[in-house]
Amino acid sequence: MEIIGSLILSVIALTLLGLFLWRQRDHQADRAETARLISFQPVEPPEFSYDMVADLPEPARRFFRFAIKEGTPLYTVAQLEMTGQFGMGDKTEPRYMSMRARQTLGAPEGFVWAMTAGSALSHISGSDTGRWTRFWLARLLPVARSGGTLDHQRSAFGRYIAEALFWTPGALLPAPHITWTEDTHSSAHVTLRHRDMQQTIKLKVDPLGRPVEVSFLRWSNANPEKTFRLQNFGGYLSNFQTFQGFHLPTHIEAGNHFQSDDYFPFFVADITDIRFPHLTP
Repeated sequence: MEIIGSLILSVIALTLLGLFLWRQRDHQADRAETARLISFQPVEPPEFSYDMVADLPEPARRFFRFAIKEGTPLYTVAQLEMTGQFGMGDKTEPRYMSMRARQTLGAPEGFVWAMTAGSALSHISGSDTGRWTRFWLARLLPVARSGGTLDHQRSAFGRYIAEALFWTPGALLPAPHITWTEDTHSSAHVTLRHRDMQQTIKLKVDPLGRPVEVSFLRWSNANPEKTFRLQNFGGYLSNFQTFQGFHLPTHIEAGNHFQSDDYFPFFVADITDIRFPHLTP
């Protein structure tokens, strides 16, 4: 019996060690992807001028004049800290969990969102990126492992291009791969093309140019059929603050099936810090 007990303990110990090393590899991958994104930060970025947006549709001009102070270095990679709630359920039963997260956003190359939520046995932690989704339960059991597919890449691309619009607006200024078109007096569309992907985002601004609403067709399987297809996604922005010359929203509520009866804002976040990492020449 003592031998059997020792064998059982050895198996348990080896299993726990294996899970620990697996988790450490996830952390290492997060760090490597974060470093890769930061490497795209302009070393000596140009400074923002109103002339850069003079030919854009009026709602887009209004947005950029609000979002970026003239003379601001146009950094395009940001690191954010946030708190808030993450819904694990649906509209009828949201199952919100308190969460904390940090994010590195480097459009159009990608993002890393590392989140922890809940506590004790319901504690969930892990990361979401343009390459993978990896989350753990109670820091011990892998409960979500996906990525490496065109569906995942396309879905993630929509998310981080939309977020770049209001958190790193310098990344959506006029360029050969970026097109702005007017929709109404208070809204405009921006289309960004990167490699073999393309995403169009609708931006709604108020009279001051503040971005109050963002929406787009996202490639998603968040539907009863669990089938990837284009469907409405979007959210509301508020509580604007200034960070290194950028005027950015620090409260966001977003979810699937935006502006429909099925809309469920599963992501409710308050930004506690935004910084733009600097690279030296």
